[in-house]
Amino acid sequence: MSYLRYVKLIGTMHVSPKSRDEVLRTILSEKPHAIAVELDRARFMAMTGGEKRGLSLEESLKYGRKGLVNYLLAKLEEKLGEEFGMAPGGEMMAAVEASRLLGVPLYLIDEDINLILGRILAAPFREKALLALESLAVLLPLGAGRGTEEDLMGEYRVMMLQFRRRYPYLYRALVTERNEVMARNLISIVDSLLAAGIKRPRVVAVVGLGHRNGIEHILDRQRGVIALGTSVRGVF
Repeated sequence: MSYLRYVKLIGTMHVSPKSRDEVLRTILSEKPHAIAVELDRARFMAMTGGEKRGLSLEESLKYGRKGLVNYLLAKLEEKLGEEFGMAPGGEMMAAVEASRLLGVPLYLIDEDINLILGRILAAPFREKALLALESLAVLLPLGAGRGTEEDLMGEYRVMMLQFRRRYPYLYRALVTERNEVMARNLISIVDSLLAAGIKRPRVVAVVGLGHRNGIEHILDRQRGVIALGTSVRGVF
């Protein structure tokens, strides 16, 4: 039986108010046994106020290249959030709040941010140079003619295809490999619920739109027992 029978994935844009609303509606409607989010513990703690959020450029540079990469990625989300009127991670916070409201376990299924940043730094020079040049735009005001949120959602598939073509290594590191990690963690969650005697567990997972199809494909073809060595723990 396909694991998609047990897992409902919500593909979101991390700065979209509509994504936040969809997350709340889906979770309250599904009433799942568990909720999973595309976060690791460090990002979860930063988002929920357990750690300082957002370093300045000067502070980021103290951590070397990893700090600079992290700063640029954060600035990109911040700029998009301003444009759509929503702080980055609003849909993830909606899932966190819903888990507390319903009293169901919350699981962090993404890879450690330090491993992700390490892979970015290990990218071929050509991809890093191109990324550095294109990342300069995040420090500038966004243009006025970007269109509506619906326009951007419609262009998302094209944007992902372009990213895959221009950055094959980074696409594998940031998308493909993380899809595998998150899918394995979701399978582990389902298996633990089944082992606890829940005959038809329901898990709602909130992930970025670019990850949804890849994770669904893995969950659909995975029909055996989860591979040894994969583990995921709930937050509360």
